[in-house]
Amino acid sequence: MQKELEKQLQTRWMGKKVFYRKETESTITWAKEAAKAGSREELDGALFLAEAQTGGKGRMGRVWTSPPGQNIYMNLLLMEPEISPMNAASLTLVMGLSVAQAATEVTGKKAGIKWPNDVVMSGKKICGILTEMQISGNMPKYITIGVGINVNQKEFPEELQDKATSLMLETGEILAREEVAAKTLEYFEKNYEKFLKTQDLSLLKTEYEALLLNRNQPVRLIEKGTESRGIARGITEKGELLVEFETGEIRKVLSGEVSVRGLYSYV
Repeated sequence: MQKELEKQLQTRWMGKKVFYRKETESTITWAKEAAKAGSREELDGALFLAEAQTGGKGRMGRVWTSPPGQNIYMNLLLMEPEISPMNAASLTLVMGLSVAQAATEVTGKKAGIKWPNDVVMSGKKICGILTEMQISGNMPKYITIGVGINVNQKEFPEELQDKATSLMLETGEILAREEVAAKTLEYFEKNYEKFLKTQDLSLLKTEYEALLLNRNQPVRLIEKGTESRGIARGITEKGELLVEFETGEIRKVLSGEVSVRGLYSYV
């Protein structure tokens, strides 16, 4: 997979150095260990790629199921990026946009985004993204962006069957994982460079909202055991979800503060 990815990749610098393992505990843990010992010159934009994970990580401490040889398990490492720590969380949305754009191009079937960064086809999730950061002084020493994309997985655990799908299940075809990974990195490089110009999503907002499945849809906000309902109206330049309530009040919702669901489903 590594050699084929390197052949297909058409970026200027993102992912030009690829570290590959048949199995690792977690590409996030692997990348973080490398970052602690490595330099910016050596590792900025490096990609950590594995065929399988024994301890894949999801958001909020969840496990990311990682069967071998079927999907993409990768982590992108940004060393000493010139990004304020306050703005780094928006990179999760930048990667979500990039995966959705890549999946749409490769499959010909439109992928959407469930805010903030779940990439969805046919109402089910095809991708998980987890961003972590280590700060040194007032700036990030490194940022890792872990990406898991369901490409050729045929079956899911019973508890995930109504929430998860794969590109293969959606298209009926076995897809080249290398192509999906390469396209994701190509879109991310372009989107990341736009992000760096403003340190926010202002140059990506239109593209992101065009894929935002929640936009102008009823949503439930689940927060500390309580639930409120409103209409999602889009995002702010910082990536917050704008939710309008019956009173006319518009609230800015931060990722990580609440869970957002559709009225009757995951999306």
